[in-house]
Amino acid sequence: MKIMFNTPHPPPAPPVERTARIRFSGLCAGYPGRPVLHQVSAEIAELTTTVLIGPNGSGKSTLLGVLAGVIKPTSGDLLRTGDRAPAFVPQRGAVGDTLPLTVRQTVEMGRWGERGPWRRLTARDHATVDATLDRLGIGDLASRQLGELSGGQRQRALIAQGLAQESDLLLLDEPTTGLDPEARERIGALLTALVADGVTVVQATHDLEVARAADACLLLQDGRLAGQGPPEQVLTTSALTRVWQGL
Repeated sequence: MKIMFNTPHPPPAPPVERTARIRFSGLCAGYPGRPVLHQVSAEIAELTTTVLIGPNGSGKSTLLGVLAGVIKPTSGDLLRTGDRAPAFVPQRGAVGDTLPLTVRQTVEMGRWGERGPWRRLTARDHATVDATLDRLGIGDLASRQLGELSGGQRQRALIAQGLAQESDLLLLDEPTTGLDPEARERIGALLTALVADGVTVVQATHDLEVARAADACLLLQDGRLAGQGPPEQVLTTSALTRVWQGL
Protein backbone atom coordinates (compact mmCIF):
# COMPACT_ATOMS: atom_id res chain seq x y z
CA MET A 1 0.00 0.00 0.00
CA LYS A 2 1.36 3.40 -0.99
CA ILE A 3 0.81 6.18 1.49
CA MET A 4 0.68 9.71 0.03
CA PHE A 5 1.73 12.60 2.20
CA ASN A 6 0.58 16.13 1.51
CA THR A 7 3.51 18.50 1.26
CA PRO A 8 2.83 21.39 3.61
CA HIS A 9 2.65 24.76 1.88
CA PRO A 10 4.65 27.60 3.42
CA PRO A 11 2.50 30.32 4.96
CA PRO A 12 1.94 33.35 2.75
CA ALA A 13 4.52 36.08 3.15
CA PRO A 14 3.27 39.00 5.21
CA PRO A 15 2.60 42.19 3.24
CA VAL A 16 5.56 44.51 2.96
CA GLU A 17 5.20 47.52 5.21
CA ARG A 18 6.53 50.60 3.48
CA THR A 19 7.47 53.94 4.94
CA ALA A 20 5.29 56.90 4.03
CA ARG A 21 7.03 59.06 1.39
CA ILE A 22 4.33 61.73 1.70
CA ARG A 23 1.94 62.33 4.57
CA PHE A 24 -0.68 65.06 4.66
CA SER A 25 -3.48 65.97 7.02
CA GLY A 26 -6.38 68.40 6.77
CA LEU A 27 -5.15 69.87 3.50
CA CYS A 28 -7.18 72.75 2.09
CA ALA A 29 -6.11 74.51 -1.10
CA GLY A 30 -7.44 76.30 -4.12
CA TYR A 31 -7.28 79.54 -6.04
CA PRO A 32 -8.39 83.13 -5.25
CA GLY A 33 -12.11 82.98 -4.60
CA ARG A 34 -12.30 79.28 -5.49
CA PRO A 35 -11.50 76.71 -2.80
CA VAL A 36 -10.86 73.25 -4.28
CA LEU A 37 -9.50 70.85 -1.64
CA HIS A 38 -11.33 70.41 1.65
CA GLN A 39 -9.68 68.67 4.63
CA VAL A 40 -7.86 65.98 2.65
CA SER A 41 -5.75 63.55 4.69
CA ALA A 42 -3.78 60.52 3.43
CA GLU A 43 -0.39 58.81 3.18
CA ILE A 44 1.55 57.81 0.07
CA ALA A 45 3.95 54.92 0.60
CA GLU A 46 7.46 54.97 -0.82
CA LEU A 47 8.41 52.74 -3.76
CA THR A 48 4.85 52.46 -5.02
CA THR A 49 2.69 53.84 -7.80
CA THR A 50 -0.19 55.85 -6.37
CA VAL A 51 -2.97 57.24 -8.54
CA LEU A 52 -5.14 60.27 -7.81
CA ILE A 53 -8.41 59.33 -9.51
CA GLY A 54 -11.70 61.14 -9.90
CA PRO A 55 -13.86 63.03 -12.38
CA ASN A 56 -12.85 66.37 -13.87
CA GLY A 57 -13.04 69.06 -11.21
CA SER A 58 -12.57 66.64 -8.31
CA GLY A 59 -9.26 68.23 -7.24
CA LYS A 60 -6.69 65.80 -8.68
CA SER A 61 -4.45 68.38 -10.33
CA THR A 62 -4.72 70.75 -7.38
CA LEU A 63 -3.66 68.03 -4.93
CA LEU A 64 -0.79 67.04 -7.21
CA GLY A 65 0.30 70.69 -7.38
CA VAL A 66 0.27 70.91 -3.58
CA LEU A 67 2.37 67.74 -3.31
CA ALA A 68 4.81 69.18 -5.87
CA GLY A 69 5.09 72.45 -3.98
CA VAL A 70 3.77 74.63 -6.83
CA ILE A 71 0.47 75.33 -5.04
CA LYS A 72 0.54 76.51 -1.45
CA PRO A 73 -2.14 74.99 0.81
CA THR A 74 -4.33 77.41 2.71
CA SER A 75 -4.31 75.13 5.75
CA GLY A 76 -3.27 71.66 6.85
CA ASP A 77 0.02 69.80 7.24
CA LEU A 78 2.22 68.26 4.54
CA LEU A 79 5.33 66.17 5.17
CA ARG A 80 7.60 64.82 2.45
CA THR A 81 10.44 62.56 3.53
CA GLY A 82 13.64 62.19 1.52
CA ASP A 83 16.49 64.51 0.66
CA ARG A 84 15.48 65.66 -2.81
CA ALA A 85 12.65 67.84 -4.03
CA PRO A 86 9.96 66.09 -6.09
CA ALA A 87 10.10 66.11 -9.88
CA PHE A 88 6.85 67.43 -11.34
CA VAL A 89 5.68 66.61 -14.88
CA PRO A 90 2.70 68.82 -15.89
CA GLN A 91 0.08 68.02 -18.48
CA ARG A 92 1.28 68.20 -22.08
CA GLY A 93 -1.18 71.03 -22.73
CA ALA A 94 0.58 73.20 -20.14
CA VAL A 95 3.68 73.35 -22.36
CA GLY A 96 3.13 75.51 -25.42
CA ASP A 97 3.58 73.98 -28.86
CA THR A 98 5.19 77.17 -30.13
CA LEU A 99 8.04 77.26 -27.60
CA PRO A 100 11.31 77.16 -29.59
CA LEU A 101 12.73 74.27 -27.59
CA THR A 102 14.33 71.09 -28.82
CA VAL A 103 13.87 67.80 -27.02
CA ARG A 104 17.42 68.02 -25.64
CA GLN A 105 16.89 71.56 -24.37
CA THR A 106 13.66 70.46 -22.72
CA VAL A 107 15.40 67.63 -20.89
CA GLU A 108 18.36 69.85 -19.96
CA MET A 109 15.94 72.10 -18.07
CA GLY A 110 15.63 69.24 -15.61
CA ARG A 111 19.21 69.97 -14.53
CA TRP A 112 18.50 73.62 -13.73
CA GLY A 113 17.69 72.73 -10.14
CA GLU A 114 21.34 71.72 -9.76
CA ARG A 115 22.98 74.51 -11.80
CA GLY A 116 20.42 77.28 -12.31
CA PRO A 117 19.30 78.39 -15.78
CA TRP A 118 22.32 80.62 -16.44
CA ARG A 119 25.22 78.33 -15.56
CA ARG A 120 26.83 75.96 -18.00
CA LEU A 121 25.98 72.30 -17.60
CA THR A 122 28.79 70.07 -16.42
CA ALA A 123 29.97 66.87 -18.04
CA ARG A 124 27.95 64.96 -15.46
CA ASP A 125 24.83 66.97 -16.34
CA HIS A 126 25.27 66.16 -20.02
CA ALA A 127 25.79 62.48 -19.21
CA THR A 128 22.60 62.48 -17.14
CA VAL A 129 20.66 64.06 -20.01
CA ASP A 130 22.07 61.55 -22.52
CA ALA A 131 21.21 58.60 -20.29
CA THR A 132 17.69 59.92 -19.72
CA LEU A 133 17.08 60.45 -23.44
CA ASP A 134 18.24 56.89 -24.11
CA ARG A 135 16.07 55.44 -21.34
CA LEU A 136 12.97 57.11 -22.77
CA GLY A 137 13.89 55.97 -26.28
CA ILE A 138 14.02 59.51 -27.66
CA GLY A 139 17.76 59.97 -28.20
CA ASP A 140 17.17 60.12 -31.94
CA LEU A 141 14.70 62.99 -31.40
CA ALA A 142 17.10 65.17 -29.40
CA SER A 143 17.39 67.87 -32.08
CA ARG A 144 13.67 67.95 -32.93
CA GLN A 145 11.38 70.78 -31.81
CA LEU A 146 8.75 69.86 -29.21
CA GLY A 147 5.98 71.12 -31.49
CA GLU A 148 7.01 68.61 -34.18
CA LEU A 149 6.51 65.56 -31.98
CA SER A 150 3.58 63.19 -31.65
CA GLY A 151 1.67 63.20 -28.36
CA GLY A 152 3.47 60.11 -27.06
CA GLN A 153 6.91 61.42 -28.04
CA ARG A 154 6.23 64.76 -26.42
CA GLN A 155 5.03 63.12 -23.22
CA ARG A 156 8.21 61.04 -23.07
CA ALA A 157 10.26 64.23 -23.47
CA LEU A 158 8.46 65.82 -20.51
CA ILE A 159 8.93 62.69 -18.39
CA ALA A 160 12.60 62.71 -19.37
CA GLN A 161 12.86 66.26 -18.06
CA GLY A 162 11.45 65.03 -14.74
CA LEU A 163 13.81 62.07 -14.60
CA ALA A 164 16.81 64.32 -15.33
CA GLN A 165 16.21 65.90 -11.93
CA GLU A 166 17.27 62.58 -10.38
CA SER A 167 14.55 62.78 -7.74
CA ASP A 168 13.17 59.69 -6.01
CA LEU A 169 9.65 61.19 -6.13
CA LEU A 170 8.02 61.67 -9.55
CA LEU A 171 4.66 63.47 -9.79
CA LEU A 172 2.78 63.37 -13.11
CA ASP A 173 -0.42 65.10 -14.18
CA GLU A 174 -2.45 63.02 -16.67
CA PRO A 175 0.64 61.50 -18.35
CA THR A 176 -1.30 59.17 -20.68
CA THR A 177 -4.38 61.27 -21.51
CA GLY A 178 -4.97 61.55 -25.25
CA LEU A 179 -2.31 59.00 -26.18
CA ASP A 180 -2.81 55.93 -28.35
CA PRO A 181 -2.81 52.49 -26.66
CA GLU A 182 0.80 51.73 -27.62
CA ALA A 183 2.06 55.00 -26.14
CA ARG A 184 0.00 54.48 -22.96
CA GLU A 185 1.41 50.97 -22.56
CA ARG A 186 4.98 52.17 -23.09
CA ILE A 187 4.67 54.91 -20.47
CA GLY A 188 2.97 52.53 -18.03
CA ALA A 189 5.84 50.05 -18.38
CA LEU A 190 8.35 52.86 -17.84
CA LEU A 191 6.67 53.98 -14.60
CA THR A 192 6.62 50.39 -13.34
CA ALA A 193 10.35 50.09 -14.05
CA LEU A 194 11.04 53.37 -12.24
CA VAL A 195 9.39 52.07 -9.07
CA ALA A 196 11.59 48.97 -9.26
CA ASP A 197 14.58 51.33 -9.50
CA GLY A 198 13.66 53.15 -6.29
CA VAL A 199 11.35 55.94 -7.45
CA THR A 200 7.98 56.69 -5.84
CA VAL A 201 5.45 57.60 -8.55
CA VAL A 202 2.26 59.60 -8.07
CA GLN A 203 0.05 60.38 -11.03
CA ALA A 204 -3.28 62.14 -11.46
CA THR A 205 -5.63 60.51 -13.96
CA HIS A 206 -9.28 59.90 -14.76
CA ASP A 207 -8.41 56.64 -16.57
CA LEU A 208 -9.79 53.70 -14.58
CA GLU A 209 -7.56 51.23 -16.43
CA VAL A 210 -4.47 53.13 -15.29
CA ALA A 211 -5.83 53.38 -11.75
CA ARG A 212 -6.55 49.64 -11.50
CA ALA A 213 -2.92 48.87 -12.39
CA ALA A 214 -1.55 51.06 -9.56
CA ASP A 215 -0.46 49.94 -6.10
CA ALA A 216 -2.78 52.42 -4.37
CA CYS A 217 -5.53 54.90 -5.19
CA LEU A 218 -6.80 58.11 -3.69
CA LEU A 219 -10.37 58.59 -4.95
CA LEU A 220 -11.45 62.24 -5.00
CA GLN A 221 -14.90 63.75 -5.23
CA ASP A 222 -15.59 67.49 -5.12
CA GLY A 223 -12.24 68.18 -3.47
CA ARG A 224 -12.72 65.59 -0.74
CA LEU A 225 -11.26 62.14 -0.26
CA ALA A 226 -13.91 59.54 -1.10
CA GLY A 227 -11.65 56.50 -0.63
CA GLN A 228 -8.05 55.36 -0.32
CA GLY A 229 -6.26 52.02 -0.47
CA PRO A 230 -5.60 49.24 -3.01
CA PRO A 231 -7.53 49.66 -6.29
CA GLU A 232 -9.61 46.52 -5.76
CA GLN A 233 -10.87 47.94 -2.48
CA VAL A 234 -11.35 51.56 -3.60
CA LEU A 235 -12.58 51.27 -7.18
CA THR A 236 -15.69 49.25 -6.46
CA THR A 237 -18.81 49.56 -8.59
CA SER A 238 -20.72 51.20 -5.78
CA ALA A 239 -17.97 53.74 -5.05
CA LEU A 240 -17.53 54.68 -8.70
CA THR A 241 -21.27 55.00 -9.19
CA ARG A 242 -21.52 57.24 -6.15
CA VAL A 243 -18.64 59.49 -7.22
CA TRP A 244 -19.59 59.85 -10.88
CA GLN A 245 -23.35 60.00 -10.24
CA GLY A 246 -23.10 63.50 -8.86
CA LEU A 247 -21.82 64.97 -12.13
